[in-house]
Amino acid sequence: MATSNWNAQDIHNQQGRLVLITGATSGIGKETAQILAGKNASVILAVRNMAKGQRVIDEILAQHPEADISARELDLTSLESIKAFSDSIIHDFTQLDVLINNAGIMMCPYSKTTDGFEIQMGTNHFGHFALTGRLLPLLMNTKGSRIVVLSSLAHRFGNINLSDIHWSNRSYNTNKAYGDSKLANLYFAYELNRRLKGIKDAPIVTAAHPGWTETELQRHTGFFSFLNNFFAQDTSMGALPTLRAGFDDSVESGDFFGPAAFFEMRGYPVTVKSNKRAHDTTLANELWRHSEEMTGIEFSI
Repeated sequence: MATSNWNAQDIHNQQGRLVLITGATSGIGKETAQILAGKNASVILAVRNMAKGQRVIDEILAQHPEADISARELDLTSLESIKAFSDSIIHDFTQLDVLINNAGIMMCPYSKTTDGFEIQMGTNHFGHFALTGRLLPLLMNTKGSRIVVLSSLAHRFGNINLSDIHWSNRSYNTNKAYGDSKLANLYFAYELNRRLKGIKDAPIVTAAHPGWTETELQRHTGFFSFLNNFFAQDTSMGALPTLRAGFDDSVESGDFFGPAAFFEMRGYPVTVKSNKRAHDTTLANELWRHSEEMTGIEFSI
């Protein structure tokens, strides 16, 4: 694991580049949007709650009055919403420089998405799989584009049961379901990177995790919220792995970034290693096929 004090000051001027961030109304997504708006990027907030999205825009404009920032409605729990959102982006823009798949939910009570997916896997993985697949032609048409996939230290506890991925036949364990979804994020990032290798001008695909960062994700976890007082870093640090994955010129496709210190819980972003299970190419390929079947999305590669 390399060491570095890489931070937001290392991001070059992003004038003329379009960045799309899912789940940008709070936490790491909001922090990422604010920093990139200050770097002169054109930023699209892909949000479920447009009122919250507008409040974030107002806050950012108060700091950066000349910022080019907007919000569009996207519900990652609905394949219909993902299609409508993606169609509007493709219709309105001729480029997409960076797609940041940031949105996520964590350790919530059992429920299902509009399309019948277990809520955490459906939001964190299937939703972003479908979104990326629909936007891939635009990304492929943009020289130097990147796709950043947000995972978590919790991927280490994931062990996906593809025969019961929606927990229909098992007693629901929300912690394990969250770990499964974060492992799925890495399977997706690594498999997409493999499939794009050798293709001219293909997007760089990276992954990141924020360590232990205090965000609204922990609203369903009283114990973890309590531990925030001792271990958590703030979002200004928690967003750095995402930003490095998306904007460091030295990044290579397939890189995974996380904090450098205290068992990857906090600190400046460096390249880190995911666990052995995350590199199982057979399981990654099986999840890919399963994801295509579930979402009806086949990547145009």
